[in-house]
Amino acid sequence: MNHPIHRISSFELSAPYSLRLIFADGLVRTINFESILAGALYGPLRDPAVFAQVRLDPEVHTVVWPTGADFDPATLHDWPEHEAAFRAAAKRWSSTHALA
Repeated sequence: MNHPIHRISSFELSAPYSLRLIFADGLVRTINFESILAGALYGPLRDPAVFAQVRLDPEVHTVVWPTGADFDPATLHDWPEHEAAFRAAAKRWSSTHALA
């Protein structure tokens, strides 16, 4: 399977739970993450103060949070192809968390 290597060159917080990502290939994409912030990994990012702690990792060229949450930059680059799967997973993570 061919997995493209994409790098985020910069980003900015554009709205609550939203990032405007600028990729090395020139693509600019704004993603609202609110609907997928669930479960042990992404759930803590629902706190706006935690979400705002996002940083650009200079080694892997993606956005990361101090909580350990991150995303594959290729997934973010091609977000429209992956968003539905992340939304479905977030529903599972939420229901699993509710059962705990």
